[in-house]
Amino acid sequence: MSAPMSNRARVRILVAKPGLDGHDRGAKIVARALRDAGFEVIYTGLHQTPEMIARAALQEDVDAVGLSIMSGAHLTLFPAVVRALAAAGAADVRVFGGGIIPAEDVAALEAQGVTKVFFPGTRLDEIVEWVAGNVQPRPLSPGA
Repeated sequence: MSAPMSNRARVRILVAKPGLDGHDRGAKIVARALRDAGFEVIYTGLHQTPEMIARAALQEDVDAVGLSIMSGAHLTLFPAVVRALAAAGAADVRVFGGGIIPAEDVAALEAQGVTKVFFPGTRLDEIVEWVAGNVQPRPLSPGA
């Protein structure tokens, strides 16, 4: 990992499943690949609200949030997570995601603050490489 070092050595990533989507195999596989690549990874589990995800991101002092969705609610839930992070004072936390997302929805997601969308079939090494090249450790929050 060639990211500049701050007062914390490793990038921390929260992997979350927003909404009512009950399929978490892909999220767990991505979380494990990121962990195996040397990132610190926190997985929140199923059925998380955007506010729950933002709260967990703050509590865990993460650098990025990776979202996984299969339900088709990405245009609602991904931007809601971005807004919840901003409302909580964590607008600098990068949000990326994947799942069943039509290519024509990517521009709308990016316009609302989602920094990267991965499609089904994306190789794990591509996700790891993107995170390594695009997410840097944030300075620790006061009191963390």
